[in-house]
Amino acid sequence: MSEAYSRPVTGHVPVLRLGDVLLVTLQGDLHDSTAQQLQQDLAETVSRTGVRGVLIDISGVEIVDSFLGRVLAEIAAQAKLLAARTVVAGMRPAVAITLAELGLTLPGLTTALSTEAGMELLSHQTPAYRPGGPRQESP
Repeated sequence: MSEAYSRPVTGHVPVLRLGDVLLVTLQGDLHDSTAQQLQQDLAETVSRTGVRGVLIDISGVEIVDSFLGRVLAEIAAQAKLLAARTVVAGMRPAVAITLAELGLTLPGLTTALSTEAGMELLSHQTPAYRPGGPRQESP
């Protein structure tokens, strides 16, 4: 049974914990300082809670610039170092085109067409770390 509760990571970015997954919903423009704070807070929350996944829903984002692309990649890299996997869901076609034109490959990120598909991806992964158990790499 998954326990769900809200915990605002920053004043502007809502985060919902659903069992072993943090769900982050980005809406509209994300200011640089908010993005950096989100990155730091997510790393601390992943470390403290031991969640195994971070799902970032960007369906409400119309424009992604190189800074936000870098922040997403850094969130994924930090989460991976903390034994969690990152999935970005709900990318609009225009955002995908922009990322490709900017040459941003977003290493370490898995993408899903919807939040539901992202949750499905994270629910079927091999846990990278379980407290009290041996550390394993995710496939």
